[in-house]
Amino acid sequence: MTLIRRSLLAAAFAAVAAPAMAQAYPTRTVTIIVPFAAGGPTDAVARLIAEAMGRDLGQTVVVENVGGAGGTIGADRVAKARPDGYTVLLHHIGMATIPTLYRRLPYEPVNAFAPIGLVSPVPMTVIARKDHPAANFQELIAWIREKKEDVNLGNAGLGAASQLCGTLLQFLLQTPVTTVPFRGTGPAMTELLGGRIDVMCDQTTNTTEQIRAGAVKAYAVTVPSRLAALPDVPTTAEVGMPDLAVTIWHGLYAPRGTPAPVIERLSRALQVALRDDKVVSRFAELGTTPEPQERATPDAHRAHWMAEIAKWRPVLQAANQFAD
Repeated sequence: MTLIRRSLLAAAFAAVAAPAMAQAYPTRTVTIIVPFAAGGPTDAVARLIAEAMGRDLGQTVVVENVGGAGGTIGADRVAKARPDGYTVLLHHIGMATIPTLYRRLPYEPVNAFAPIGLVSPVPMTVIARKDHPAANFQELIAWIREKKEDVNLGNAGLGAASQLCGTLLQFLLQTPVTTVPFRGTGPAMTELLGGRIDVMCDQTTNTTEQIRAGAVKAYAVTVPSRLAALPDVPTTAEVGMPDLAVTIWHGLYAPRGTPAPVIERLSRALQVALRDDKVVSRFAELGTTPEPQERATPDAHRAHWMAEIAKWRPVLQAANQFAD
């Protein structure tokens, strides 16, 4: 058999096999890899959509936490997984900052993945330990400028959303503080609740319930309008720092090479999940909303991802902080 004939037969087989695979898919459990510790904001988003996606797919969708190295260990797991739709990644804005923060990775941060759809845009909150002496945002800023390196600013590790927001805060204040990285937002929040760190900037999906319970003090949200879930917390624009504007978007990814019909099936399941009443209600309680259907698509996701890479590259290069 000639090489050309073998190539034509292989192409013909692939053309027939891909639709057949999509028609049968899924036949077993689908795993969403979250590249951060359990209990954090990205984990919360994944667990909200997993059950609803599973109902639409007709199979169980489970969440597995594979944290470490700013989300790159979990991402690497998915990048090297079999491209069959049974192992996918739920990641946040870190997918736009990793290409700049990490100059050496075991995978190619852009070409290793196929976008499935955007999930949710999540605001950030500037919070502090509950016994912090600052009564408002202006007093908090004055305290940070006075204490400088004596301030312990927690985050979930280099490349995490909390680290990105905290870096921007320091940049705007032009004041160095002591940053305290943890292996995930859950551990960082535990330390803040225990009063062992002073300040943190984190997503509403991780902070809203703690703020409402009075377990931490909230000073500002990083979006233009106040949140229905936290109506008493002013925006950063209201308190005089409009440039501290950070929205943490989340997206779902499959390994590169996953058949297009499988990507489309996962995207449809995601769209169904984001319209689920329980998901919508729970997102609202956590201070966020699901993405509209037209943004929970592969094309919209890729366009947004590329734009965010271009947006954050000069910011991170100017900060001159790299993970390697």
